[in-house]
Amino acid sequence: MTMKDQFKRVMIVDDHPLFREGLKALIGRSDRFRVSGEAGSAQEALSKVKDVRPDIMLVDITMPGKNGIAFIRELRQIMPDIQFIIVSMHANADYIVEAFQAGATGYMVKDSASEGLLRGLDTVARGQIFLDSALSGEVVEKLLKSRNGRQGAADDPYKLLTPREQEVMRLLAEGLVTREVAERLYISPKTVENHRANIMKKLGLQSTVELVRYAAKLGLIDLDTWAS
Repeated sequence: MTMKDQFKRVMIVDDHPLFREGLKALIGRSDRFRVSGEAGSAQEALSKVKDVRPDIMLVDITMPGKNGIAFIRELRQIMPDIQFIIVSMHANADYIVEAFQAGATGYMVKDSASEGLLRGLDTVARGQIFLDSALSGEVVEKLLKSRNGRQGAADDPYKLLTPREQEVMRLLAEGLVTREVAERLYISPKTVENHRANIMKKLGLQSTVELVRYAAKLGLIDLDTWAS
């Protein structure tokens, strides 16, 4: 039996070094999986993935440059055999649905990683879908609706937004100003303003207040928390 037969190669893509170390320690407890590579951004991961050739990738959503969902969507076209598990602080149903639509095969929130990581790896390694038990039934409902084709771009203009525009929209709706969004996403303020203009045009909105209300209606933000 070769070394390749003995374990599954795992690559970690997350911009927080301490969190990557924590994931590596957890994976080190198993003889079925081995960390074969890591990266702090999607760009770095893309430069390494062909050499690492992972079986499974653990990917964060919010990272410098390209976000994790857009990264999965792109890499799926190049290396379709990789299984992806999102490990994110975001538990919003729309993030999760979008992640599975992009090609993820598992999703867990970071707070659950210490207890659920190895179970998630085992699940996707068997070719099954893994969804963190801490996530709400709303997620399952939206996944089923999405799978049945009831939520199309024609009915929901939000789906006309690019992944980057969706990310900018969420941050703007959370109350961040242009400069803060630019710093968070490592892009220029002018680029943020261009995204904002495209978002408002595609969604048919006229003001930031309308944007916040629209985001709250989609469940992207908690309006009560934002108002407080």
